[in-house]
Amino acid sequence: MDKHSDLKDRLFWIAKEEEIVQGKTTDVYFLYTQQVLKHTNRNPRVTIEVFARHLPLEGNWGIVLGIYEVAKLLEGKRGVNVKAMDEGEIFQISSTVYEPVLQIEADYADIATLENPILGFLCSSSGIASKAARVRLAAGDRLLFSFGTRRAHPALAPMIERAIYIAGFDAVSNMLAGELMNIKPIGTMPHALILAFGSQKDAWKAFDSAMPEDVKRIMLVDTLYDEKAEAIMALELLGSRLYGVRLDTPSSRRGNRRRIIEEVRWELSIRGGRDVKIFVSGGLDEHEIEELRDVVDGFGVGTSVSAAPPVDFSFKVVEVDGRAIAKRGDMAGRKQVYRLGYRDVVTLAGCEAAARLEEQGYRALLKDLIVDGRMVQEFKSVEMLRSDVIGRLNRLSTEERSVTWLC
Repeated sequence: MDKHSDLKDRLFWIAKEEEIVQGKTTDVYFLYTQQVLKHTNRNPRVTIEVFARHLPLEGNWGIVLGIYEVAKLLEGKRGVNVKAMDEGEIFQISSTVYEPVLQIEADYADIATLENPILGFLCSSSGIASKAARVRLAAGDRLLFSFGTRRAHPALAPMIERAIYIAGFDAVSNMLAGELMNIKPIGTMPHALILAFGSQKDAWKAFDSAMPEDVKRIMLVDTLYDEKAEAIMALELLGSRLYGVRLDTPSSRRGNRRRIIEEVRWELSIRGGRDVKIFVSGGLDEHEIEELRDVVDGFGVGTSVSAAPPVDFSFKVVEVDGRAIAKRGDMAGRKQVYRLGYRDVVTLAGCEAAARLEEQGYRALLKDLIVDGRMVQEFKSVEMLRSDVIGRLNRLSTEERSVTWLC
């Protein structure tokens, strides 16, 4: 191997945490900008808003996530003030107005190189959480397991699983993510285990013998034979110890997936396995989950969520040295988002209309997060964030939603 092709200071093509904090993951034109401002002895005080004009998903709502990482990036920077929606808050989009999810006041040259990581933190986490939330709504009360990090960059696995779990999934499979979130990862078995034994029964028997009692006996039943035949074999082998079966039927053999599941349910039930759970995985999205949830106990969802498209947030100057100004196509001035139920109103911050909205019971969504570099909010635990998001999702489908502006 040509040694000159080796990286000198790392094994993998990933940024180190300190490089992100130092702004080294920026685009070079932000360095040019800093140089120009320094050369001309300028460093204007700006207000910047982060917002999305559209979503890569159905519906006009998303979940903002990544606020925690943005706060950690900006904490300790003197002169920086940040207002933000709560981590896990629902934001809405309309054709005429946008809702800022984050607002930064700072001397521009001091933060110019941080635009890339700020957007990266928010776009990736929010895209995954917004997709996972739609899967959660489609699944109803069925169990949801995240199986997708094998098809994502391993450095991002904890971020991906955190976003998915906060958005309402019941468990994740990634070991490191589980460790960082202090939750137990959940899994079944891969086809490779069965192939290593060359026999479904030998693999299932070994799994049952080796695994501690707190690991549920969910057997994969589509490796060598028909799903129905293997499900019957698993029940005959394990009896009452069989908690569930997982169908990961390849697309080339799938046919009518619902019919396959119904046949497995029938065959297990007439043999005394009425309580055996049926789990389905493999290429699932919210649409197929909604179609299958009445015949399935749980779903393992992978790539459709872990590789969800990012939310296309923009990072735009709306105020310079106290004067409202913006690029054409954007809305100038520092704003606030008010909400009553899910009826949202966007106003100029501090205007008379804002005061009237507060009198009517509307609450402001952009709250102080960092004041002069000092964190003034405490972040909730992952479990508390998850509970908040599930509550928001439950209300989302029952309450009237709208986004308007008032000035």
